[in-house]
Amino acid sequence: MHKIVLKVRHSVKERLVRSLRRTRNAGTRLRYLMIINVINGRSTRQTAKVLSVHHTTVGRVVQRFHQYGEAGLHDGRADNGEEKLSEGYLQRLHTLVSNAPTLYGWRRPTWTRELLIETMVRLTGVRIHPTTMSRALARIQARRGRPKPIVGCPWPQAAKTRRLRQLQSLIAALPRRERAFYEDEVDIHLNPKIGLDWMVSGQQKEVLTPGQNEKRYLAGALDVVLPLLETEFS
Repeated sequence: MHKIVLKVRHSVKERLVRSLRRTRNAGTRLRYLMIINVINGRSTRQTAKVLSVHHTTVGRVVQRFHQYGEAGLHDGRADNGEEKLSEGYLQRLHTLVSNAPTLYGWRRPTWTRELLIETMVRLTGVRIHPTTMSRALARIQARRGRPKPIVGCPWPQAAKTRRLRQLQSLIAALPRRERAFYEDEVDIHLNPKIGLDWMVSGQQKEVLTPGQNEKRYLAGALDVVLPLLETEFS
């Protein structure tokens, strides 16, 4: 592959570094970093890997720099992909993330960046790079977390309603000397459950665990009448 070479005077490179330090716009800073990396001898693919962007984006920024100099780094047409993130696109993405993939014809229950991209292509016709999707998710303040597992009630709704009415009738008709209790139990594990985490490229984090797991069992009960009395007198 042909390597793009940028040769500039030392004074120009120093000016670019100073401008980078002063710049607050994330997109502009990224374009400055692309140019400085290429000036320092990195190829477009190496620069793309370091900055987590696509190598064609680096090539377009270098081409703009060749044509317009430093001014081209401030031009939105230098394209780091963010101009595709219109307000309408972000609003639709917010709706997408708020729902499950199964509502859009996918079989898996959780979103990945790639799955979001493919679904947004269907909805908008706009395809973006995974790193641009990361910026879009940050713009809508989405977070990466572990969903809460739930199970559906195995009973039909009619059977569930009948059983609840039976329990309510039983509690209402309890003799004075008898009590009804809510009861539940839980397993306590010594080993922690490790959730999701963010890591930098090439890093594999470790979490220290006790190793040998131990379990304990805890059960508790609550008088049905006490919460009702507390509600009446509060």
